[in-house]
Amino acid sequence: MTATYQVLITGANRGIGLEFTRQYARDGWNVIACCRDLAQAKDLQQLAQAYPNIKTYALDVADFDAIEALAAALKDVKIDILINNAGVYPHSDLQAADAGDWLHAFKVNSMAPLKVATAFMPNIAASQLRKLVTLSSKMGSLDDNTSGGSYIYRSSKTAANMVMKSLSIDLQPYGIAVAVLHPGWVQTEMGGPGALIDAQTSVSGLRQVIANLDLANSGQFIAYDGKAINW
Repeated sequence: MTATYQVLITGANRGIGLEFTRQYARDGWNVIACCRDLAQAKDLQQLAQAYPNIKTYALDVADFDAIEALAAALKDVKIDILINNAGVYPHSDLQAADAGDWLHAFKVNSMAPLKVATAFMPNIAASQLRKLVTLSSKMGSLDDNTSGGSYIYRSSKTAANMVMKSLSIDLQPYGIAVAVLHPGWVQTEMGGPGALIDAQTSVSGLRQVIANLDLANSGQFIAYDGKAINW
C-alpha cells in the first residue's frame, strides 16, 4: 500500500487500536489516530514520533460535539478506511448491572459508531477504497451466547452489530462497504493476559478481512481469521 491511502482509527492509544496504527503506518498508509486523552497516550505518541505518516487527534467518542468538530476540521480529507475501535467494557452480572455504566456503554459502543460513521461519511465516500468497519465481539452474538453474564457489554455490542448492519444497507448507494469485526480473544488490557492470541496476530488477520471487504460482502459479521460469525 502507498501513502495515498488513509485510515482513521478511534481508540488508537492501546491494544488493538495501537496495533492497527502501527501496522498501517509501517506499510506506508497515512494514519489519523484518535484517542480520548493524548497526554496519557505515551505509546501512541512514541509511535507517532517514529512514523511521520501518523497524525494524532484527541477524540472522546462519547462527546458527539467533539466528533462533529473533528469531522469539520478534516472535511477535505479523504478517508479510505474508517475503523471504529474505541469501546468500553464495564463489569456486570446478575447481581450488578449499574444503569449509569450501561448508558455510558451504549453511548460509546453502540451510538458512537453511528455518529462517527455519519460525521465522516462524506470523507469515506470521496475516497478510493470506501470502507467502514466496527470492532465488535462474539460476545455480542445471540447465537454464540452459551455462558450468560456480561449484560452491559454483550447488549451494547449486539446493538452495535445492528447499527452496522443497517449502515451496510443505507451506505450502499454511496459505494461504502461495511463490516462488523470480531478480533478474537486478544491479549490486551481488556482481554487480559490469559487471552488466546496477541494483538499483532489479531490485527494482521483483521487487515486481511478489511482488504477483502467490498460491496458484494458488505454487511457481514467476520472474525479475524476470515470466518463468518452468526448474529
